[in-house]
Amino acid sequence: MVLFFTKWFISMGMSDLLGNVFANILTWIIIIALALLSRYLFQWILIRPLEQIISRAFPKWTKSLKKRGVLRRLALLIPGIIVYAFAPVFPDIQGIIQRLSSAFVILVGAIALDAILDTITDSFQEKDIARDRPIKSYATVVKLIMYVVVAILVIANLADTSPWGILSGIGAMTAVLLVIFHDTLLGLVASVQITKNELVAVGDWIEVPKYQADGDVIDITLTTVRIQNWDRTITTVPSYALISSSFKNWKGMFDSGGRRIKRSIFLDMTSIRFVDDELYSRLSKIQLIQPYLLMKKKEIADYNREHEVDETVDINGRRMTNLGTFRAYVTAYLKQHPGIHKGLIMMVRQLQPTETGIPLEIYAFTRDTAWVNYEGIQSDIFDHMLAVLAHFDLRVVQMPTGNDLKSLRDSPLPR
Repeated sequence: MVLFFTKWFISMGMSDLLGNVFANILTWIIIIALALLSRYLFQWILIRPLEQIISRAFPKWTKSLKKRGVLRRLALLIPGIIVYAFAPVFPDIQGIIQRLSSAFVILVGAIALDAILDTITDSFQEKDIARDRPIKSYATVVKLIMYVVVAILVIANLADTSPWGILSGIGAMTAVLLVIFHDTLLGLVASVQITKNELVAVGDWIEVPKYQADGDVIDITLTTVRIQNWDRTITTVPSYALISSSFKNWKGMFDSGGRRIKRSIFLDMTSIRFVDDELYSRLSKIQLIQPYLLMKKKEIADYNREHEVDETVDINGRRMTNLGTFRAYVTAYLKQHPGIHKGLIMMVRQLQPTETGIPLEIYAFTRDTAWVNYEGIQSDIFDHMLAVLAHFDLRVVQMPTGNDLKSLRDSPLPR
């Protein structure tokens, strides 16, 4: 082709040197134009119909294929192939052209394979298996290996040498690569451990105090775990941080079907007393503890009679207390509450008394693990507890407020 154009330009009156230069330029223009034109023709003639066929046969893949541009990236192979095919037209630089076009084809092929892996990742992430298997991490590992191989092939192709010769020289660069890919290697090892031990999956609620992260896992990559906090911010945590430090995963709570309530109210210890006849009469009208009061009264009476207790003094023998009766009431209340999980542990207990009173703690599990519903159930229970305390002649401990001080100021002083 170059010889033909050279003769044509010489026949038009140009010198041999000038005719050869213009012939080479024109040949290059034709080859480049042909390469670009073939790419668009390939896209219009083959890719468009192929996209329609795929959209009918695999509708779930269509959106991802278009988003990742897989077929369009494959179309970029055509210009490289055409330039490689026309390389013999320039015998003096044929080897250089073929090596450059080969490197271009290898690189574009890697880019297309990258897009294919992204498409496969997108399709798997829509399935339930993606919750327990971070397919994106696996794809990242494959990409990393692929680009290392591509880099070796491209360098070997451009240097016109064997890839094995380049591989033998990589050993000397191992220390440098370890420094450069330090986080990547740590992330790879951590990702394998996380997957193998099923520590974290997309959708899990985890807490990582070190990074002030508390929310749902929305993405797991080779080196990072992305967490959407409850305030809608996103925290990116290194994968190896989940292995090297502690974190809390709430998955077990959701799987168990119960969410724990562990909260106390602080009672004024001076309000605790024995249940006298007047208080017993009032409490016996509460339906939830009527069986308890009858059983307890009989049990105490039998004990005191058996041990010949002098009941004229309250501290002799056994007596019911308002706090103990209140604990029995709260226990009965929880047992009949529709929001409490009956298959998990449930108790009402006293904790160590403090200067702020005696803590009465509820330790139970709700049947609904959703955050909003859980908070609603918990609040309803403690609303009820605080409201009924007065029926048992019990008081909560509350620090003096401005209203308390105002009442003292306004009250008349004793004479």
